[in-house]
Amino acid sequence: MAADDQAMTFEQSVQAAIELDASLNERLAVIAAAVRRLNADFADAVDRLVGRLEEQGAGAMAPAPGDVMPGFLLPDDEGRLVGLAEILLQGPAVITFQRGHWCPYCRLNAIGIVEAQPEIAALGGQVVAIMPERRRFAKAMKAAVGAIFPFLTDMDNGYALSLNLAIWVGAEMERLMGLGLDLPNYQGNSSWFLPIPATFIVGRDGIITDRFVDPDYRRRMDIDDLIAALRRAR
Repeated sequence: MAADDQAMTFEQSVQAAIELDASLNERLAVIAAAVRRLNADFADAVDRLVGRLEEQGAGAMAPAPGDVMPGFLLPDDEGRLVGLAEILLQGPAVITFQRGHWCPYCRLNAIGIVEAQPEIAALGGQVVAIMPERRRFAKAMKAAVGAIFPFLTDMDNGYALSLNLAIWVGAEMERLMGLGLDLPNYQGNSSWFLPIPATFIVGRDGIITDRFVDPDYRRRMDIDDLIAALRRAR
């Protein structure tokens, strides 16, 4: 590895990933590599968390293609209640679950969707991001990525729990994450639960046509796959 690469701070690595002309998951891999380079112990703990979740089949029982997407009514970043039925009146929906404003993988995921917003809009697609954070943090996330689509607050992970998407980070990750993150303040509770960062594509009839559910939060639905799924949902 070049000396310049070794000297890069984490935020510089995140910015490099944002600017990289590559697929979303290739850009996310840049962040994961930076985490491992700068804090191998934390990266190993993430591997253990992901291994536990995969062994438990976390997310496997979430709604699948062909299922009706359960409805929701959640406040957006301005405090207005937004429902799934209202969204589907306007077109097929991209419903994406994000861990929080503090998560660089979520930030890059949201930026990837923002970059594709013209193509999504041309297909009639309606995007909503769902986060288990208080409104001011959801609003900060929306502003940070330059999004025009709403960021909805899923307090206490209620909706994520109903979809079998909410997971406890575990004692080890709670301790490590707590060294630099005030998750109880962000979420308004001390449960240390997070959603699996899933993405659902839902047709105007409310039927899920595609989904991406992976307990490894370092991977997301690639934007090309999202666009192709939206075409199928029209």
